Amino acid sequence: MKEKAVALTYDKEKNRAPVISAKGKGTTAQKIIKIAKEHGVPIKKDEDLIELLSKVELNKEVPPQMYKAIAEVFSFIYSITREKQ
Repeated sequence: MKEKAVALTYDKEKNRAPVISAKGKGTTAQKIIKIAKEHGVPIKKDEDLIELLSKVELNKEVPPQMYKAIAEVFSFIYSITREKQ
């Protein structure tokens, strides 16, 4: 199975929910992951979540039925960020 990646961005001033800012598989997924690492963006590996998020169109907000899963991602990011402080 090819590696897959989905990137989220969230601007609380512009959006009600996170937006799919990049997604892809294979070489594209590797580039997304590389760029995230270069910029210190936390990475959460969750194949089921990637499958769900990859169905959302690029530059579209995550739909409400996925909020619980996204909340888990934000909780993960928060815990990682706290550990680094």
